[in-house]
Amino acid sequence: MTKKKDADKAGSSTIALNKRARHEYHIDERFEAGIALQGWEVKSLRQGRINLGDAYALVKGGEIYLFGASIPPLITASTHVVAEDRRTRKLLLHRAEIDKLVGAVERKGYTLIPLAMYWKNNRVKLELGLARGKQAHDKRETEKERDWAREKQRAMRAHNREA
Repeated sequence: MTKKKDADKAGSSTIALNKRARHEYHIDERFEAGIALQGWEVKSLRQGRINLGDAYALVKGGEIYLFGASIPPLITASTHVVAEDRRTRKLLLHRAEIDKLVGAVERKGYTLIPLAMYWKNNRVKLELGLARGKQAHDKRETEKERDWAREKQRAMRAHNREA
C-alpha cells in the first residue's frame, strides 16, 4: 500500500519547468544542483508557486548563484519574516562540477540556465543546463521540426484508424 503512494509522489515530483529555455538555447549538458532555501520558500514550492522564466545562474567568487527566480510567498506561511521573492539563492554543487561550469562559462561563453525544479528525496533540486543561445534561424528550424513531428503523428494515427 505504501509503495503505491510513493509511486504517486514520484510522478508529481516536478515543481516547475522552464519551457522557454529549450526554445531560446541549445542545451549541451545538464547538471543537478541543490538549492539553499528558507522555510517559507519551501512551503511556497509545495504549492507550486515559482517562476523560472527569467532565471539564470552566475558564478560569483567560486560559487554559483541563481538570479531572477521568483518564489512568491504564501500569506499564511511568511507572516514573521520579510519575504523577498526574487532574492539570490545559492546553488549547491560539488567542487569539480563548479570548476567545470566556471571553465565553460568564462572560457567558452556558455550560459547557465535553470531547466527544471523538482523534488528528490524530500529535497528541492534544480536542473541546470549549460547552454548556448540560439539564433533566429535555429528557432525557426526547431519549430519546423516540431510541426513536422506533430503532422507525422497525426498521419500515423489516421492510418492506424483506417486499418
